[in-house]
Amino acid sequence: MKTHESPIDQFDAEALKELRPENQLGKTALVLAAVCVAAWFSNIVNGSPLLDALPGMLILYVMVIIGLVIGRICPFYLPSVAWVSLISIIATLPFFPGNGWIIARLAEVDFLAVVTPVLAYAGLALTGREFAMFKQTGWKLVIVALLVFTGTFIGSAVVAHVML
Repeated sequence: MKTHESPIDQFDAEALKELRPENQLGKTALVLAAVCVAAWFSNIVNGSPLLDALPGMLILYVMVIIGLVIGRICPFYLPSVAWVSLISIIATLPFFPGNGWIIARLAEVDFLAVVTPVLAYAGLALTGREFAMFKQTGWKLVIVALLVFTGTFIGSAVVAHVML
């Protein structure tokens, strides 16, 4: 690394392309399986039986893997989340064979319990790029972040109090 090169410049486009989930299907499938198992167990939070949610979790897993595979073999780039969303939408359309069964199995999955840990991780997932930017902005960013979080919390509480 050159002395004038910042940590942000260390990442080139090819290296970042290699890190995309669709380019590492094996690792992604294993991590996704672990996340699905954790999400499946989090389904207990609302008292749902584990075995009732198992087919729905397997369907979600298969939809994500199919979306990643399509993203890998497609000749043009579209983010993986778009492919996964497209597959999920198509599989639940009224004219899709077996959509009633798919929807019934997915209804057994408590999505609030599944999505909460995933969103928490997504909010905490920081890369080297974010750390480098944080070092440049310093302590002022912490104050601004705390004010934004506090304002958002108070605003949400006020809206909830008025509406509920």
